[in-house]
Amino acid sequence: QVQLVESGGGLVQPGGSLRLFCAASGWPFEKSWMYWVRQAPGKGLEWVATLGYRGIDITYKDSVKGRFTISRDNAKNMLYLQMSSLKAEDTAVYYCATSPSGGNRGQGTQVTVSS
Repeated sequence: QVQLVESGGGLVQPGGSLRLFCAASGWPFEKSWMYWVRQAPGKGLEWVATLGYRGIDITYKDSVKGRFTISRDNAKNMLYLQMSSLKAEDTAVYYCATSPSGGNRGQGTQVTVSS
């Protein structure tokens, strides 16, 4: 069965950087499009980024374009999200998922941007 485990979150100051990790297992990861989604306090789940199975097809939520980079290593069954120039509004629990609506997401990793 699909298992996704996120890590790498933490507390960072505005303008700082973090790299999130997602370890995948239980199905052919290399054949799957993957997504990062997030949920800010008191808000619903929102899509952040998409990455095709070949690592070529990439789309981002407008508010993170130029600041976030999604990538993957199919040999290691890993998905990544490099985040830079972080803002307070990026504070959320971040999940990797197999659909833009958050399907099969794991327990998430908390990212807090605060001075």
